Amino acid sequence: MPDILHRISIDAPQQRVHDLIASTDGIARWWTGRPLGGEHTVGSRFSVYFQETDRPAAVMEVTTDTVDQVVWQVTGGPDAWIGTRITFALYATSRGGTTLLFTHADWREPSEFMSGCSTNWAAYLISLKTGSESGAFGAYPAGEISRWE
Repeated sequence: MPDILHRISIDAPQQRVHDLIASTDGIARWWTGRPLGGEHTVGSRFSVYFQETDRPAAVMEVTTDTVDQVVWQVTGGPDAWIGTRITFALYATSRGGTTLLFTHADWREPSEFMSGCSTNWAAYLISLKTGSESGAFGAYPAGEISRWE
């Protein structure tokens, strides 16, 4: 099965990066630009929203949350996302920064939609990087590069 993979170097401590990935407030700051529904604890689910809609764009179940790794299983959203797994592996660097290895795994097949998602994930991971380093986030809609009608 194909995967989306990104590697990002972040000049911020591992704990700060983790906290932005592993909290609904943090995710809203770097990714969605809107409040999330639910909570981010292992075994729970949260919903992400874009634009002005009451329907979630995706629903994630938190399966792992440690300082080194956060994993979400997609349980709702676009058909191509259902059953995929999103992993943020975090490694502290010797200079006090963080290396982030991002994987959006288990896509059924490569597609135009998958490539657009890869492009957008890169933009939002850059938002996470710049926000972690300086507080200047580029959440939706600023980070949206590949738009879907």
